[in-house]
Amino acid sequence: MSIYSNETLFSSVTKLNETWYLVCYQAPPHTVSDGLWGGQKSGRTPMKSFFPLFELQVLIIFVLTQICCFLLKPLKLPQFISQMMAGVILGALFHLKTVDTYMDKLFPYGTHDVISSISSIGFVIFIFINGVQMDFSMITRTGNKAWTIAIVGLVVPLFVGFAPILTFPEKLVAIEKANGQGIYVALVSHIISSFAVIASCVSELQIQNSELGRLALSSALVSDILSTIMTTTGVTIVSTPDMEVVSRNLFSLFTLAVFIPLICRPIMFWIIKHTPEGRPVEEGYIYVIIAMVFGLGVFTVKIDQQFVLGAFILGLSVPEGPPLGSALVKKLQFFGTSFFLPIFVTTSVLKADFFIDFSSSVVVSVGMVVLFIHLVKIAACFVTALCCNMPVTDALSLSLILNTKGVVEIGIYNSLYDNNIVDGQTYGILMISIMIIATIVQWTVKLLYDPSRKYAGYQKRNMMSLKHHSDLRILLTIHKPNHISAATDFLDLCCPTHENPITVDVLHLIELVGRALPVFIPHCLQRQASLSASHKSYSDDVIVAFDIYEHNNPHAASVYTYTAISPSNLMFEDVCNLALDKVASMIILPFHIRWSSDGVVESDDKKTLRAMNHRVLEIAPCSVGILVTRANSKQTGTSTISSTSSSTTEYSSTTRLAVIYIGGADDDEEILCLAKRTMNNPRINLVVYHLVAKDCMAELEDLMVIGDEMLQEVKHAENVRYQEIFTKDGSQTACFLREIVNEHDFFIVGRRHGIHSPQTEGLTEWSEFPELGAIGDFLSSPDLNSRASVLVVQQQLSIKTELKGWIL
Repeated sequence: MSIYSNETLFSSVTKLNETWYLVCYQAPPHTVSDGLWGGQKSGRTPMKSFFPLFELQVLIIFVLTQICCFLLKPLKLPQFISQMMAGVILGALFHLKTVDTYMDKLFPYGTHDVISSISSIGFVIFIFINGVQMDFSMITRTGNKAWTIAIVGLVVPLFVGFAPILTFPEKLVAIEKANGQGIYVALVSHIISSFAVIASCVSELQIQNSELGRLALSSALVSDILSTIMTTTGVTIVSTPDMEVVSRNLFSLFTLAVFIPLICRPIMFWIIKHTPEGRPVEEGYIYVIIAMVFGLGVFTVKIDQQFVLGAFILGLSVPEGPPLGSALVKKLQFFGTSFFLPIFVTTSVLKADFFIDFSSSVVVSVGMVVLFIHLVKIAACFVTALCCNMPVTDALSLSLILNTKGVVEIGIYNSLYDNNIVDGQTYGILMISIMIIATIVQWTVKLLYDPSRKYAGYQKRNMMSLKHHSDLRILLTIHKPNHISAATDFLDLCCPTHENPITVDVLHLIELVGRALPVFIPHCLQRQASLSASHKSYSDDVIVAFDIYEHNNPHAASVYTYTAISPSNLMFEDVCNLALDKVASMIILPFHIRWSSDGVVESDDKKTLRAMNHRVLEIAPCSVGILVTRANSKQTGTSTISSTSSSTTEYSSTTRLAVIYIGGADDDEEILCLAKRTMNNPRINLVVYHLVAKDCMAELEDLMVIGDEMLQEVKHAENVRYQEIFTKDGSQTACFLREIVNEHDFFIVGRRHGIHSPQTEGLTEWSEFPELGAIGDFLSSPDLNSRASVLVVQQQLSIKTELKGWIL
């Protein structure tokens, strides 16, 4: 930005020397405008007033960042890169003679500091929010692997980087004369790892719930805390030669770090305790905490520390998650990180001069230091991860993630540049290094690491592959309280007995809000663990309900409950991970819509549940069932299923179960296996409807049904009614299903995705929910006014899917 421009908001600007200018302005300054016409007399025109120009600059930056984000989206770059590119473009426009006059009018001298100062609020809030989302207690629960990788990744580069400087002290003076403090800034800033940056990187890669993502976040948490202690102590010591001032600042820093958690955290727990369950925290408490953020920032500046340090320590003191942590994040997320932070990033890059001599000694030396330190840190983390028995690709991915840079480093460099600790050349090369490193890490990790590859179906994990009288292992997913009774109804259909026991893993899914680290809680191991009241209350009903079910089915059902707190778009990772670890044969997922018996939508969770169901169907390591239930209890002429409690369901008479079988698909084999288990329950009236194509009877005798043996066994069972239904096309199938829909309480059908047959011809085109298949979608339609539940089953997908035709 040219300071020689006549376009300025000040009365005059006189250059005194290379770094100082004499600025004269009117008091009070022109903050607001008197309008286009009124301002002609008073001088308060929109282009000569601070606030209108600020609004115009914000609009320009917002539009430019959105354009850059849209254009760079196919490249899958980190989000802040588009904001940095907007700053690069704006900076380049000041050097173009065709538009420099207009740029001087839009960004006159005197407004840059205004927009930078105001937008820096976004950076402070960003640091505070990340402090809130960090679970500081995880430090004590982090495994040895994360501690080892974090410490080695910090100590080894620190030792290798400073060893030559300390070994040759005469070089120290020469480096400071030639490059100032730039070498030390580049050295230290690229050694440390920021939790906020790594959390953002892992989030954009969508691997928070993966094994690699959890380890990266845990290591980053340890590294960030250790780095903060190291850098704040070092800055305090070297900031002044006066030992009395150093001692006073160290004492103040120690007091700040100790007493804020000891005083503020208990007060915040008192706020949570006096907030009724399910109710939001009072607004007054939120505003007091926000005021403390900026008050502590002023205090940390007084003791020669960064303004954001106080915000970070206070954020660590806030209990993560709901209700307080999530309320603060929700209140500040848009205002801080979505609105002001992109402006802050753009204006920080706007200060950089990228028209530098890349052959100069400063640029070469800083660039070499950055490259050398990153190679050392990558090697240190990579070797340590290999020693912890990690695969090579995972170890390399982890070492790259722990070396990434982002918004936090931009804020640090911006502050150092404003305080004249680094010069313009160093500042420019450091900004370039952030963009290069972040891009390389993002692209390389996406290329190396695929968390879904471990779910590949190399082993058969479905009901058909189970041996006779073997233990059936089922994973039930619970997202809302109304899913509990439906899940226990399904378990009753499985007929758990001493001879045919079932093992049930119940996973309660909770959306991650107000914290950065996903949490997985095995309640069987933590019955006595002290969990926060909010998290405990969420899973209490689930734990009690299935404990009662296990108690009512002794030696027949073994139930283990878990809670997973994770982002809604990554809940499928928790489901598939647990199914893989527990060798489950089937996953039962709740359908995202819950209808009442009269067809009214009672609840619809398309954003979370439906997206999760789609991803689980694609990559599940075992068979999957989607359970569609109605809000009302099923009650027909001869059968009533009434809920006697929130956790158990008892049958006052028999349950009328129907299996819709077509044949020719793995999914049909799976539902026959499930039907065989239900035959052992005397309170279940099982009917198997075999839909046969009417026009192809001549070929039927020549074809071998894939599940022929199983079908014959079910067909000739004493307590099973088998019925062949001849249909010509999907319309006749629909008419038949409409006739029987109110004669049964429960339907089991195969999904048959991608398999075409005459029996369903025409139904697929009208299917609203492909995840249910043609038959399942029709039976679930609210237009039928049915009270029956529907279970849609998909057998485990194999690596090499064989193309199987339909059986006529």
